[in-house]
Amino acid sequence: MNVVTDTIQSLRTMRKRQLAHQVINLGLIVTSALMIWKSLMVITSSESPVVVVLSGSMEPAFQRGDILFLWLGSASFRVGEIVVFKIEGRDIPIVHRVIKVHEKYDGAVDVLTKGDNNDVDDRGLYAPDQRWLNKKHIIGRAVGYLPYVGMVTIIMNDYPYLKYALIGLLGIFVLTSRE
Repeated sequence: MNVVTDTIQSLRTMRKRQLAHQVINLGLIVTSALMIWKSLMVITSSESPVVVVLSGSMEPAFQRGDILFLWLGSASFRVGEIVVFKIEGRDIPIVHRVIKVHEKYDGAVDVLTKGDNNDVDDRGLYAPDQRWLNKKHIIGRAVGYLPYVGMVTIIMNDYPYLKYALIGLLGIFVLTSRE
C-alpha cells in the first residue's frame, strides 16, 4: 500500500512540464512498438509475423505457449510445412501441418492441413462447404520458434484483469520515472 501512495505523491509533486515529458515518453514507447510490428509485417509479407501456439494440436512439434515466427514468401506450399491460417468467421489463427497440396492448371495452390496430434484432417475446422485452404487463408509458414515464452500471453488472455493491471503498472512506472 505504501508503494501506491508513494507513486501518487510522486505524480502530484511533478511539474507540468516534467509530467508532459513523461507522457510523451510513454507515447513514444507505444508508437515505437507499433512501428516495429508494422515493419515486421512488411518484411515477412505476413499480417501477423509472430503467433502463440494456443492448443496442444501440434505436439510434439510445438507445445502450448510456444511463440512462432512466420514468413509467408512467394514459394509454393509443400507437404510437411507448418502453416498458420485463418478461417472465415474465426478470429484466432490455427497452426497446423500441410498434408496435401493440390496444384491447379492456373497456378493456384490449394492445401489440406492437419494437427500433428489430431486424428483427422482439418476439413471439420474449415468454413462450411470448404474442403481446401488457399493462399488467402494462410498467414504464414513457421520458420522459427521460442519454446514456452508465449505462456505470458495465454495467462493474460485467461485473466484479463491481470493484463490491465500490468499495463497500468507499466504506464505508471514510465510516468513516475524521473530519468
